[in-house]
Order: sequence, then C-alpha cells, then structure tokens
Amino acid sequence: MQWNAKSWRTKPIKQHPTYKNTALLESVEAQLKSYPPLVFAGEARALQERLAKVCRGEAFLLQGGDCAESFSQFNAINIRDLFKVIMQMGAILTFGGLCPIVKVGRIAGQFAKPRSSDTESYNGVSLPSYRGDMINDMAFTQEAREHDPSRLLQAYNQSAATLNLLRAFAQGGFADLHQVHKWNLSFVKNNAFGQKYEELASRITQALDFMKACGIDSKHTPTLRETEFYTSHEALVLNYEEPLCREDSLTGEWYDCSAHMLWIGERTRGLDEAHIEFLRGVKNPIGVKIGPTATKADIMGLCDILNPHNQSGRLNLIVRMGADKIKAHFPKLLESINREGREILWSCDPMHGNTIKAHNGYKTRVFDNVLDEVKSFFEIHKAYGSYAGGVHLEMTGMNVTECVGGSQDITEEGLACNYNTQCDPRLNATQAMEMAFLIADMIKNR
Repeated sequence: MQWNAKSWRTKPIKQHPTYKNTALLESVEAQLKSYPPLVFAGEARALQERLAKVCRGEAFLLQGGDCAESFSQFNAINIRDLFKVIMQMGAILTFGGLCPIVKVGRIAGQFAKPRSSDTESYNGVSLPSYRGDMINDMAFTQEAREHDPSRLLQAYNQSAATLNLLRAFAQGGFADLHQVHKWNLSFVKNNAFGQKYEELASRITQALDFMKACGIDSKHTPTLRETEFYTSHEALVLNYEEPLCREDSLTGEWYDCSAHMLWIGERTRGLDEAHIEFLRGVKNPIGVKIGPTATKADIMGLCDILNPHNQSGRLNLIVRMGADKIKAHFPKLLESINREGREILWSCDPMHGNTIKAHNGYKTRVFDNVLDEVKSFFEIHKAYGSYAGGVHLEMTGMNVTECVGGSQDITEEGLACNYNTQCDPRLNATQAMEMAFLIADMIKNR
C-alpha cells in the first residue's frame, strides 16, 4: 500500500485514545495542521548523521528524560534542571568514555503513555486508565478520565515553549564548557558523585585554560560554546503526529515535525499495525522498543519496513528486557541479527524491564538492577562483535525518591519522601550522574 500521512487510519491500532467528540477532534487536528512545525527536517537529518556515527562506534547516544511530561509541573526550572543533568552526563561520558555524545531528551512531546490495562479501580469504582496529560487527567473522576482532544493543543503549546527554552540553553551560552561547574545542581554537590563531578569539571577547566593559552577559546570556537540537543518522544497519539507531518521543501520528503526522533513502544510495534504504518513513511530517525519476546523475524520485519534502504542512523532498536531476561534472550537474538548485515543502532532501556512494586505499594526500580542490565548489554555486544550504542533512561533533574538504591541508598521506606512521578519511577539527578560515571568506563572498554 502506498504511504501517506493518513494511511495509518486503515490499520488496526493499539493503546490509542478513543474520542467521543469527533467534531472537536477534527477541529483540533485542523488547528494543529495550521500551526508551525516544532522542529525542522534539516535538524532531523543532522541527527541521523550523528546516529550513523553511533552505529560505527564513533559516538554514543544518551537519551533521557521524564517518563511522562506534566501540564501541572511545567516550568522553566524543571526544564533547566533536566537540561543540566543531561549536560553533566554528557560531560562525564565524553571525558570518561573518550567519544562524542549525542544528546537526545525525552522532552517537548512525551505526554502519552501506553498502559497495561484500559481501566483502573479504586474503592470499587472502575474508570478509564490515566494515559498521560495529552489524553486525560490523573484525577480519579469520570470527567477527568475522558479522552479530550483539546489536550492535544495544550501539548503542542507546551512543547513549543519547551523547545524555545532548550534552544536558548543550547545556543545562548548556558552550554559553554566554561560553565561546566555551574551545571552541578545544589542538592547533588555534597554527594560523593557530585564531588567526583566537581573534580572532573576542574580537569575540564584546566584543559580549557590550556587551550585558551594556545589561542583556542569559546568566543571563536562554537563547539566549545554551544551544544547540539535533540528531542524525542513515543509517537503514540497519531491524531497529534499526523497534523505535524510536513513535506520538506528542500527534498520533497515527509518528516514528523513534532520531534527529531520518534519511537514505537513494545506494545505497539505490530508489523501490520497503525504505528508502524505511520512511521515507515517519515524520514526522522525512528526507535523501536524491543522486549524479551522479540524474535529474529520480528526484527527483520521492522528493518524491512522501517529501514528498507538499510540507511545508517535511521533505525534505533531500544532493548528493554530486564536484568535477568536480557542474559537469557538477547545473546542468541543479537548473534542471529548480526549475521544479516543490517544497519542498526542498538541502545539499552534498562528501566522498563526492571519495574517492581515495593512492599508499601510504590512502583519503583532498583538501581543495581538497572545497572546490571546495562552491564549485560555492553558485555553481550562485546562478545558478539557489535557496538553497545546508547542508553535510554527515565530520569529527572529533581531531587525525587522514586528508585531505590544507588549511592544515596534510598530505601523502600524512603520512597514516600518525594515520590512525584506522573507515571513511572525515574532516576534522580544524583542517581543519573552515578550511572553516567559507571557507563563511561563501559564505553571506554567496549
């Protein structure tokens, strides 16, 4: 079937909102179609070029951010602090891993989440599940849980404002390597890994001082003064993605201009389903989550449909199996795929396969399990002669207590101190930095 921006509507679809007010939905879609693109085709092409280097082992992908963005917690401080953490992690990975880092945020569009059940029950009352602020509200009332098309407009407007601030941070001097000490968040500084970061920052500053003495400084060298920062989200709500799909005036190709990279979840990657159909036709870099049940046939089908020309940097397979299951399932799968000569960027999502419920009812993740899956991912790739290309983390710049363990030794009892997520538990800034130091050694040794 020939692709067009609407061809997904002829396919079966999962995890998608059901809107009762179709007239309002059509009006919202028309408004979105008239709005400016959030990102540009040239930026998406530049990201694919960077990801092609990752495929060759010449760079590493750092992708991270909120599990689900919030309308109520939207403010400049939260955006700045997430940007700071990603910049810190990028500096740690670059310095320790000795390779360029491609920085991609789960931000400016990550408003929808797949759910394991269509309904939630509380005190004998059953209501539609909360599916992210783009679709409905967390409040446990029938009205709040209705799927509301007008929320798509609020998601667009918040994404536009977020991108505006991110571009200012990335291009306006905040990302200058001379500011490397100022990226450290105040609540992190007294931690052992915060102090370790300060030591690394001092070494970077000394190197910059030496370069300045040699006539190289940030005023005349944009790579020292600015950074490339890209956005990504799960392309779950196709009523939002379709109106933001635009034809590039330079190439005549179609891009989903809601983000630089889009990904498809484990639950929605059916080869003959709507999400694959939509994303096969846009030229952005595409990610696909790969769980423990994935087969060689599944992955070859994804390659054939999403990357038929075998372009490097186009397809990112994001492995999310769990600390135990990755050891059992991934080696044989990777070995079989490596023989096929496909251009694949392999990255690791160590968060989703390691979610547990604490004894006090909080959904959480154990830091050591997350780390164990990352270690296994690197070891398996090394054993089979391919590159561990990236890591995909749910994390925040806030001082939350949502994942147990790490150098802070957060306990299950301590989760209640500041458990603030919209959906899934996130690494806090200290845990994210700790993870970066540990991954840097893995990159250097791969």
